[in-house]
Amino acid sequence: MNLNKVILIGRLASDPEMRSTQAGQPVCNFRMATSRVWTNRDSGQKQEKTEFHNIVLWRRLAEIASQFLIKGSLVLIEGRIETRSWEDASGNKKYKTEVIGERMQLGPKPAGKAMPSEEKKPTADEPSPEKIPIIEEGSDKEIDVKDIPF
Repeated sequence: MNLNKVILIGRLASDPEMRSTQAGQPVCNFRMATSRVWTNRDSGQKQEKTEFHNIVLWRRLAEIASQFLIKGSLVLIEGRIETRSWEDASGNKKYKTEVIGERMQLGPKPAGKAMPSEEKKPTADEPSPEKIPIIEEGSDKEIDVKDIPF
């Protein structure tokens, strides 16, 4: 049995970059930071290590991320790890490991910062951020934020 599953909770280290493929598929990329804090056994001092992850979202998740997330936003991403390779202009093989997001949960709005979605009023076709606590690709089902354990 094989399993490729990633669950990350962290903050955006960069604003989302939205673009479209030649076929018109929306795709959004951003960097996400996760930190681990522990106490050193010898010195008793707290230590912290931060990891940065490249996140890729497709279709509706990409649109929602570019609309509601900004640098510093707290977000939960669930997906899979994928490594792609290519050759640069000089013929060197390059590799990039990314997390392909399949589900996303938005965290609370950053205090004192206007979200990009607040600059315009949502239309009847466009839900407000309060109505999008959990987003799953291919699912219209919502879960109450109170049911989330963090």
